[in-house]
Amino acid sequence: MKQNKIYMLLGLAMKGRNVVSGEFATENAVRSGSAMLVIVAEDASDNTKKRFQDKCSYYKVPICTYGTKEELGHAMGKEQRSAVAVTDRGLARALKDHLEAIQN
Repeated sequence: MKQNKIYMLLGLAMKGRNVVSGEFATENAVRSGSAMLVIVAEDASDNTKKRFQDKCSYYKVPICTYGTKEELGHAMGKEQRSAVAVTDRGLARALKDHLEAIQN
């Protein structure tokens, strides 16, 4: 149930244009300060995970690892996505709360 809620919130963010997806766009959002939360797919390469972990740590952006590339892409009506950045503070907070609840 919680898993569906996360993908539903990502879809809502996509419809509201409050999310960017793909490695390049996500990295730019982190650098520009517009990213409020970054979600990296669990099946992303180790290099991708480390790069986003380092970037998010440097720019003080919360980061979570969740889902697969296919699931993240499908939630937004796109092809596979290794990383997404939520740019709306409220949606980012809601997603982070649900992700923390799942991991605990």
